[in-house]
Amino acid sequence: MLIFSLFTVLGAFSPDFLWFVAFRFMAGFGLGGCIPVDYALVGEFTPRKQRGKVLTAMDGWWPIGAALCGFVSAGLVALYGDWRLTMLVMVLPALLVFWVRRSVPESPLFLIRKGRRDEAAKVIDDLVAATGAEPRVYSLPEAQDAPRLSAGSAWTQLRLLWQYDWKITTAAWSLFFSILLVYYLSLTWMPRILIGAGFEEYKAFLTTASMAAVGLLGVVVAALLVERVGRKWILAITGPLSALTLVIVAIVVDIPTAAVFWLLVFGFVVQVAIPVLYAYVSELYPTELRGSGFGWASTFSRIGAGFGPLVFAAFLWPELGLATSFAIAGVLVLLSVLWMAFFAPETKQRHLA
Repeated sequence: MLIFSLFTVLGAFSPDFLWFVAFRFMAGFGLGGCIPVDYALVGEFTPRKQRGKVLTAMDGWWPIGAALCGFVSAGLVALYGDWRLTMLVMVLPALLVFWVRRSVPESPLFLIRKGRRDEAAKVIDDLVAATGAEPRVYSLPEAQDAPRLSAGSAWTQLRLLWQYDWKITTAAWSLFFSILLVYYLSLTWMPRILIGAGFEEYKAFLTTASMAAVGLLGVVVAALLVERVGRKWILAITGPLSALTLVIVAIVVDIPTAAVFWLLVFGFVVQVAIPVLYAYVSELYPTELRGSGFGWASTFSRIGAGFGPLVFAAFLWPELGLATSFAIAGVLVLLSVLWMAFFAPETKQRHLA
């Protein structure tokens, strides 16, 4: 979070476009390091009966932040016409890290691996006391060597993930890549698409922000359904459906009322899929691989999130048209969902190893 904050501030003072891109890359590097740790840690501390609901509800802050980003950006551009102010405002929530970090306990498994068994026991005892649970006798597993941070350890992680179950890892990577590709295609280019269809600039930003805001309802629905329906069924329905609604947006984009309606539908459906995706992938691996499994799937998705919108705007959209380009992304989602259906397990109510 500190890396994200620092390079976001530097981005506000970029002397030219190339420096801006470099600073945003480094800010994304910092932000990308947080998300896998968040889901791995919360999943480790949450009872299995509430795990899916809690992990899914965590993503509720994403549409809130994305919507605020759109509304604040539209307001600042309309009032001051200066994009640099949006960069400085963006960093304020990241400063919460100084307050939040004080109350976040370390993973007992990590502490055990470091030989800090007394600290691990204290984390467990404090959680038992804080939740009012009945204390029980427990034993800590034997210490294992913690992996050292090095260039070679990254390849070791990858090897372990694929050796654990290559079918599960393929499912995790493909789901992350395809579903987030659809999401970031819409988030990146929708203002420009709407402006090209005749929307005024501030209305295009407000519409995109509303698309993100309605996603909060999607997260609520996901949290309510995830323990009842299961992860796989929700992803199987909402993943392809989100891509389909984006194709419909492309078809009716010249009809403002219809375009706004289907964009709101898309914002709702895709934000049912994404939090369930995050919860599901964080449950597919045993504890010693959970953080790295989620992290590498997220890393692979950044290829789609980073380069996908560039390929979309430079080649697919001009050559094939908007609807066909979105449909290609939808086919990738459908293939990922089919692979998941046959080769990845359901994790609802499953004990985490």
